[in-house]
Amino acid sequence: MALQIVWFRRDLRTTDHAALAAAAARGPCLCLFVYEPDMLQAPDFDPIHLTFLNQSLASLDNRLRQLGNRLILMHGSLPDVFSELHRNFQISAIYGHEETGNWISYQRDRRVRAWARANNIPCHEFPGNGVVRRLASRDDWSAIWKQRMRQPAIPEPATVPPLPPHLQIPSIPPLTWQQAGLAAPRISPPQTGGRQAAENCLHSFLHARGLHYRSEMSSPLTAAESCSRISPFLSFGCLSVREAVHAGRRRILQLRDEQHQTNVNPAWFQSLASFESRLAWHCHFIQKLEDEPTIEFRNVNSAFNGLRENDFRQDLFEIWQQGITGYPMVDACMRSLQAGAWINFRMRAMLMSFAAYHLWLHWRQPALHLARLFLDYEPGIHYCQCQMQSGVTGINAIRIYSPARQAAEQDPRGDFIRRWLPELEGVPDEYLADPHHMTRLQQDLFGCRIGRDYPAPVVQHETAFKTAQQRIFAARNSAIVRLNARKVYEKHGSRKRTMEQRTGNEG
Repeated sequence: MALQIVWFRRDLRTTDHAALAAAAARGPCLCLFVYEPDMLQAPDFDPIHLTFLNQSLASLDNRLRQLGNRLILMHGSLPDVFSELHRNFQISAIYGHEETGNWISYQRDRRVRAWARANNIPCHEFPGNGVVRRLASRDDWSAIWKQRMRQPAIPEPATVPPLPPHLQIPSIPPLTWQQAGLAAPRISPPQTGGRQAAENCLHSFLHARGLHYRSEMSSPLTAAESCSRISPFLSFGCLSVREAVHAGRRRILQLRDEQHQTNVNPAWFQSLASFESRLAWHCHFIQKLEDEPTIEFRNVNSAFNGLRENDFRQDLFEIWQQGITGYPMVDACMRSLQAGAWINFRMRAMLMSFAAYHLWLHWRQPALHLARLFLDYEPGIHYCQCQMQSGVTGINAIRIYSPARQAAEQDPRGDFIRRWLPELEGVPDEYLADPHHMTRLQQDLFGCRIGRDYPAPVVQHETAFKTAQQRIFAARNSAIVRLNARKVYEKHGSRKRTMEQRTGNEG
């Protein structure tokens, strides 16, 4: 009997899993996940990702056992692992989801497909979200996304037939950080991976935490509680985008029914509408990487090549990494992110903008650093956003954030800053966003000497802002940038007032 493989990657669930459903309907399956050395050693991977991954794999294995099968774990490169299985057992077919990951996974998938063709092995790939492979025109994308989201989620198979006893294949234990060749984890994930945790997180958002999502998503004070926090579960595939869309729509219907009997806060409807729009936004940006995988490391608008690359200063990069820039809102966000592996969207944008404009750092190294810090790192969203916030697309508005203004608007009493920068505890509210404006007498009075207890600003905001603005607009106004921008828009741009402008409202 030949092997029928269900190849799990970042789709670690059994519900709304087209590949699993198709394979289970045909007969016995080998449910397989492979720890790949290239992925584990990639510059965007962190031990915190491995911890969350292992938790999600354990959850998936538990569910597969309830369905009559189990998850087999292996370690090695692909397609080498498939080659060995084929030599020993004869693979009849491979089932999996279409994945839009980083450049390493993109090249890996190409190798697997080529190997499968060479060995006459069908390799069935199914859409796993709203991203469209081989999209003919961006004009079609929104309609396809809506059509996919209208379809019912694929039910979990009643059973996943196991391999017969004579084809039993051993599974390795979950890989440890030592075995993966990684450094010891700095922190534990703030959220536990796996299906049950994903369902609990989504339920608590839709029924309690999400009431003020729309109005509270921008401040780091409120976003951690009011945002859905399902992003790591979407990234690792513990939950599908379609499941989240459907759950939000069911909740809206439930609230409308409840209106007949009780007062329902209208903020619910605004927040849930925003939630679905951001699920579309999620797929919209991943679609860009699907259409152009080199966005991970090349300027999407090549006319910006050389804008910052030759000016990169490692000392400024390290100051930004450590959260010691002398700008309290920037430093508080970086330290919060280091400790909790999550920060809300607006603060992510500010961190990237500060690196790109105030420090004039090319986006690639800051992007990799943030990728390692984000538990919910999603390549398709991440690199597109990093390029947008650095101003190298040519089609998005230039936004140079003022850290002091963000502090005033999003942390007016300084609660967030004081939590993450205890050295500023005694600084009055009026100086907290710009403590270097205090006189020496005030610094001594409030117990915070600038340059000793807290660093002086690494750059002067007004000078850095003006210089960056002049340089970016000079580049943007060139004929070649404008010509390339039209091509970028044709390939990647939103076709109506949706994703980019909504993200702009958050920024």
